[in-house]
Amino acid sequence: MKKITRILEKNLLYLMILPAVLYFFVFAYLPMGGIVVAFKQYSYSGGIFGSPWNGFDNFKFFLASGQAWNVTKNTLFYNIAFISVNMVLQIGTAIILSELVGGKIKKIAQSMMLLPYFLSWVVVGAIVYNIFNYESGFLNTMLQSFGFDKINVYMKQDAWKYILVFFKAWKDVGYGSVLYLAAITGIDQSMYEAAEIDGANIFQRINFITLPSLKPTMVTLLLLSISNIFRGDFQMFFNIIGSNGTLYKTTDVIDTYVFRSLMKMQEFGMSAAAGLYQSILCFGIILLVNKIVKSVDADYALF
Repeated sequence: MKKITRILEKNLLYLMILPAVLYFFVFAYLPMGGIVVAFKQYSYSGGIFGSPWNGFDNFKFFLASGQAWNVTKNTLFYNIAFISVNMVLQIGTAIILSELVGGKIKKIAQSMMLLPYFLSWVVVGAIVYNIFNYESGFLNTMLQSFGFDKINVYMKQDAWKYILVFFKAWKDVGYGSVLYLAAITGIDQSMYEAAEIDGANIFQRINFITLPSLKPTMVTLLLLSISNIFRGDFQMFFNIIGSNGTLYKTTDVIDTYVFRSLMKMQEFGMSAAAGLYQSILCFGIILLVNKIVKSVDADYALF
């Protein structure tokens, strides 16, 4: 009765949160029933619940395909690179912006860095293609104008490891720096004033005040990023790499592999199995990392 009374007393607050609850229930929790497809031999006539069960055969098919280890490794290593590079650049950018004196310069810099975040990966893919296109791309046009031979970047597998990391950072650093900039703004300014009176230079103030104060934000965002470490950015990989089979060895991730399996082979069961495999890995890694963080400092743990 006490709980019901409390809900009635704060009915307006519960009403405000209702749209978010409905959104996640409809689009996140209800679709979880489709997990059963991973354990079935799906057919159009039988549908999700009418198709015959086939146990773990879909998982065996995925693991025996020869691509499971490669796409898992690529997904993991790309996300480690994305998280590491983006975090360093976002923190560095936020610190630089916070130290800028001119208000107009700061606003212009923020706007320019934030703009790529709002570009669709389709647009970014077109930009990348126009830069590296062998026939008339910007890179080869510049090389030819200086008397060098053209380079077919779309045939060089290793080059795309760095290209993808660069464009991921170019697109996301501006948005991420805003989060860290907000955290820097919340730091007590009297600490900076006291440090300046004591003779601390700008690098000492950053090292002993700014970075330690950013630690809770850094840990929280890192944990949230790690929770998706086995999920590739499908839009980025698909729109930049496309169907270039030459680059699959170094650029294929779980998401793009599942998409191709679904579209080309119509393997609904194997696609669902690969997606469930991906979710289990993400769930396991976030539990492990959160436990490690909790053992070091419980205040920084997510739960």
